[in-house]
Amino acid sequence: MELHASQKAVPLYVQIAESLLERIVSGELAPDDRLPSERELSKSLNVSRMTLRMALRELDNKGLLVRRPGDGTYVAKPKIERQADKLAPFTKSMRKRGYQTGAKIIAFERRLAEVSIASQLKIAVSSPVYHIQRLRLINQEPVMLEKFSVPVYRFPDLDTHDLETRSFYEVAETEYGVTVRQARQSLEAVSATEFEAKLLAIAPGAPLMLERRLALDLDNQPVEYGHDLYRGDRFRFITEIAPLEMAR
Repeated sequence: MELHASQKAVPLYVQIAESLLERIVSGELAPDDRLPSERELSKSLNVSRMTLRMALRELDNKGLLVRRPGDGTYVAKPKIERQADKLAPFTKSMRKRGYQTGAKIIAFERRLAEVSIASQLKIAVSSPVYHIQRLRLINQEPVMLEKFSVPVYRFPDLDTHDLETRSFYEVAETEYGVTVRQARQSLEAVSATEFEAKLLAIAPGAPLMLERRLALDLDNQPVEYGHDLYRGDRFRFITEIAPLEMAR
């Protein structure tokens, strides 16, 4: 791998990562393509295996590669875009894109609200809440782990409704007359714990996007407080940018 003068200040592993990225973006390396072994790839690039591993780690951290233990490293599938500045129910938005959606209940518990949840939902500490964890699927592949809490007084007997086949927002509106109008959301990058990785079929430490959400009804009252963990290799979050604010 020959270096140009302008490249010499850039670490070799970064150059290799950028070269592989270009091959992915151009389509030379397509989704689900298996990369050559580390030995073959390091030999063809004329670099050490340590340098190559650093380059692959760069792409892995960006969610562009998928490591399958015992099988090799593959180019990740194209990321699904989620708009960060709009409230788009997962089921509805994914089906609109042509995906088959599914869900699996991991936990459905009645708890006493802790201070953090009570303050978000505007209820008294130790008030009963339903705490729900669902694994969300696209084409039978686990892609998101959803955790949310709702006050029992607003949704009595919620556990009698099938939240594996129905959207919570749809159940809230149809069965309880509660319509979600907007939400306050935040995004941050986190790493998968062993528990989360096992459910999402990824490696521990793999990148996730954490979306914290407080959903509000038509009267601007809290409906649910949730934490959603999206696989970093399957999703990209985008936002519409307003026109540039001119200085006065």
